[in-house]
Amino acid sequence: MIKVIITGSNGFLGQSLLNLLLQDSTSYQVIGFSRGINRSGRDDFEYVSIDLTNSKLLEENLLKFQPDFIINTAAMTNVDFCENNKIECDALNVGVVKTLVAMAAQIKAHVIHLSTDFIFDGIQGNYKETDTPNPLNYYGVSKLKSEEILKNATIDFTILRTILVYGEVFDMSRSNIVLWVKEMLENKKEITMVNDQFRTPTYVVDLAQACKISMDQRSKGVYNIASNTLLSIYEIAQQIGTVFGLDTSYIKAISTSTLNQTAARPMKTGFDLSKTKKELKFHTKSFTEDLQRLKKNGMK
Repeated sequence: MIKVIITGSNGFLGQSLLNLLLQDSTSYQVIGFSRGINRSGRDDFEYVSIDLTNSKLLEENLLKFQPDFIINTAAMTNVDFCENNKIECDALNVGVVKTLVAMAAQIKAHVIHLSTDFIFDGIQGNYKETDTPNPLNYYGVSKLKSEEILKNATIDFTILRTILVYGEVFDMSRSNIVLWVKEMLENKKEITMVNDQFRTPTYVVDLAQACKISMDQRSKGVYNIASNTLLSIYEIAQQIGTVFGLDTSYIKAISTSTLNQTAARPMKTGFDLSKTKKELKFHTKSFTEDLQRLKKNGMK
C-alpha cells in the first residue's frame, strides 16, 4: 500500500485528489494536511489540521507519518495578492517546499509538486518543459523558486505545470473561471473578458489524474498538464456559456490594457503536451469536451 500525504487537502485540487485516491483504499493510505477543519466532506482518511508554514510542526508530522509520496497542492495562487504580499507568498509557495524537500530527503519520500504557466513571460506560447522561464509577476517568481529548490535537491521529484484550473468540488473556498462565468450569465449580468490573453484551461479532474499517474509510475522530472486547445479568455467565457446553454451576449470583449491589474500577466501561454503524452501516456482533451464532462458529472 502506498502512503501519501496531500498538503492542501482542503483546497480545490486537494479535494479532487482525495476523491480520486480514496476510490481505491486498498492501494492508497491517504493523509490530508490542511489549515482549519476538514472541508472535503469526507471522513474516510486521516486529517491533520496544520499551518504548513510552521516548519517545526510540518517536520514533526512528516516524521510521524513517513509517507512514500508527498503531493504538494498547497499554494497561494491569487496573483495580485502575491504581488502585494511577497513575504506571505514566499512563506507558502517557497518556504513550505524547502521544508518538504528537506524532510523528503530524510524519510526517502517522492515529492509531486504543482507549478504554473506563469513562470513564463507569454511572448512565445506553447511552452515545452525545457523552455527558459521568465516570470512577469511575483506569483510566477515564487513558483519558479519552488521549482529550483526541487531541481537542486537530491530527492525524487515530479513537477506538474498547469494552467487556469477549473471545476467543482464539495466545498469551494474560492471560485474559478467556469463557476464565475456560469453564475454571472445565469444571473444575466454583463461581464468583460480580455480577448488578448490566451490560455489552455485545465479540468481539475484531469490534474488529479495526472498526479495519480505520476505517483503510480514514479515519474520524475517536469511535465505539462493542460487542455489541448489555445483560447483567449473571451473565447473561454463564450464556450462556457454555449455548453451550459446560457446567453453569451452578456460577455463583452476588452483588452488587457484597460484592466489596470496590479500584477502583469503573460499574454500567451499554452503548453506543448508531447512529453506528457509520450511518457505519462496521458492525453488531455479540448476545453469544450472537458466542459461537457464537467456538465455530465453533475454540474447543472
